[in-house]
Amino acid sequence: MVIAYSTKLIPKVSVHVLLLRLYFRNYAWCLDCFKCSSRNHSDLACEDPFHNNYSAAMLESPCMASRKNRNGLFPATACIKLNGVYEETGETMVIRSCALDSGTLTVDTEIVRMSHCGGFYFDDHYVRGCLQSCFEDACNAAVARTTRTTTVFCLFWTLLTTFGVAAILGPRCL
Repeated sequence: MVIAYSTKLIPKVSVHVLLLRLYFRNYAWCLDCFKCSSRNHSDLACEDPFHNNYSAAMLESPCMASRKNRNGLFPATACIKLNGVYEETGETMVIRSCALDSGTLTVDTEIVRMSHCGGFYFDDHYVRGCLQSCFEDACNAAVARTTRTTTVFCLFWTLLTTFGVAAILGPRCL
């Protein structure tokens, strides 16, 4: 069975794609992450529990990160939170920042692909702790985010007006 679509559908799809691109231009390209650090409770606003309503100054928008084997900064692909305890002193540490998946094939060199806990060296000191990564705006605050109603409505409207009319009326009316 061959479905024939008229060339009248192409401009309609193009307009909807353009509208979606304009709507999502601030959401699709950059990730916003909280950036702060605290050693032994030196910055209580950065510590857990984290209250993001008091920390607008800590939100970096867009968050930029370095990329392995490249110069410069690039839009981050993940927000991260590193927390732990220094083995020698017992002091605590919390770091909230952003990172970039460099695109290599092995997960062992890309810390953003999975959260993990254990021991590691940080600034020449052994630390026991966890690295957590997430992939939505301001997600390293540990606050649940919900889908925006406008986003769902725009996607539904675009799909309905682009393909719904063609499916209901068939190719004879296009």
